[in-house]
Amino acid sequence: GQLGDGTTTRISPTPLQVKVLTGVIAIAAGRYHSLALKSDGIVWAWGYNTGGGLGDGTTVNKLIPVQVSGLAGAVAIAGGSQHSIALKSDGTVWTWGNNAYGQLGDGTTTDRLTPIQVSGLTGIVAIGGGDSHSLAVKSDGTVCAWGWNANGQLGDGTTIDRLTPVRVSGVTGVVAVDGGGTHSMALKSDGTVWTWGQNQNGQLGDGTTLDKPTPVQVGGVTGVVAIDGGSTHSLVVKSDGTVWAWGQNQYGQLGTGNTADRLTPVLV
Repeated sequence: GQLGDGTTTRISPTPLQVKVLTGVIAIAAGRYHSLALKSDGIVWAWGYNTGGGLGDGTTVNKLIPVQVSGLAGAVAIAGGSQHSIALKSDGTVWTWGNNAYGQLGDGTTTDRLTPIQVSGLTGIVAIGGGDSHSLAVKSDGTVCAWGWNANGQLGDGTTIDRLTPVRVSGVTGVVAVDGGGTHSMALKSDGTVWTWGQNQNGQLGDGTTLDKPTPVQVGGVTGVVAIDGGSTHSLVVKSDGTVWAWGQNQYGQLGTGNTADRLTPVLV
């Protein structure tokens, strides 16, 4: 039901309007669920809900949007595989859903069916979600991460899962973050992009296929204004409106006209 049209029809050849939603100012997608933030600061969710990623207090899939329970004043949202993240206007971060790797950041591995506050985080200005890890940017431009870390996607120089936030090593001046499947991305205020974590398909964009437990700069792209992480590929938008991509390309997800993986950015 992640399309939110009231059915479980798997493929729609044309766009469908999500039912019952108006006044939306931001959207986010998890693996099998979807999220929307309305102008009143309320978050709505729909789709797969076995781990509680919809935040409505149940584990029942929802074919149309339901309101996330007990959460108000949200200004940004992000989705993981089966968990969800919200940033409130007071700079606190709230999470819900699957917590098998500590991706909710509350110091436990207990799933949560309604939002809980991430331990020890204040002054947050941006958030991002990976498969089973979460990211946040503080007002001082540093980055925190928590959850699954098997490939170094938390950027703290280890491969140890973290149940509460840890600081990402060696990166400052960050204005935006996003998570891929098991890699992470950061956009700095100078328009450069930095990545860390799994790199089997070149999704870190540093010209290698070696995992990196701390951030490395993506070569060949500057003047970047937006970033996004796919499962095993990465994308950026430059200030000139062009889009660049790198990583796995088995299904043509890099938009290059072929299916060859790319270890450094290429123009879509």
